[in-house]
Amino acid sequence: MKAKSYTFFIAANTPGRMRKVRVPVYALHLLLALAVVGGVTVLAAVSSYSRMLWKVGNYNALRHDQDRLKKQYQQLQATVQNTNQRLDSLQSLATEVAMTYGVLRFRPTPFMVADSPLDSEGAFESSIEQFNFLKKNATAVALSSSGLRLMPSGFAESTYTPSLWPIAGHITSAFAERLDPFSGEGAFHAGVDISASYGQPIRVAADGIVTVAESRTGYGRMVIVDHGFGVSTWYGHMSAFGSMSGERVKRGQVIGYAGISGRSTGPHVHYEVRLNGAPVNPWRYLRVNTAAD
Repeated sequence: MKAKSYTFFIAANTPGRMRKVRVPVYALHLLLALAVVGGVTVLAAVSSYSRMLWKVGNYNALRHDQDRLKKQYQQLQATVQNTNQRLDSLQSLATEVAMTYGVLRFRPTPFMVADSPLDSEGAFESSIEQFNFLKKNATAVALSSSGLRLMPSGFAESTYTPSLWPIAGHITSAFAERLDPFSGEGAFHAGVDISASYGQPIRVAADGIVTVAESRTGYGRMVIVDHGFGVSTWYGHMSAFGSMSGERVKRGQVIGYAGISGRSTGPHVHYEVRLNGAPVNPWRYLRVNTAAD
């Protein structure tokens, strides 16, 4: 018959004394089972902790790679944007040069009188051309309704040619490639920066219609004026607006006040001239003796 308990003799420190302990078999089995379960639990915990450390390490590595790729993407995006601006400027310059030397002939208006009557197909194409002209030159048509001719012969001398300085001050940054004052990297500067006192009035460079008077990233508070025929001027970093969207303005009228809103290191005016949306060098329009007071 199997024993139903185990007896353990424990000797005490005192000589001649011994203690007897009887332990049932089921208790030993229970202790053994608890030991096995405890060992498995410890091994599982160690394994789970090791896997967690491995996952954390992989996550940190992936996050580092993601940040690096995101930074590279932003740099590439900025490079592409600068390249597109330079390309647009070169295309606008090439168009102007071609028109100047007669390679391209700019038609004053698409509403030409034909020498002979147009057939149905020609009349349809003429109607489409008129519609596209009105759509692209809505501002010019609106200006012509106030007494301005649609395309005056002396366009370079007209009141809606952006030849007036928006503010009196020194040029602190020209239209060209430059080092960005914030990132320290090369960047294309699409306009000119003119130093000014905080709150100094900014005057519109030519007659036109205000199409934008709002805050934009980088530019801060800015105003965009459409002068017709694809010509527009941009004024950035204002401290306050002096005009509103949809307002018709005259050359020399105050449209805002100099400030430091947006990405600016000091009070100044960022001034751009754009031809069909492409930035061109404002120096080709600005005159030395027509600075705003």
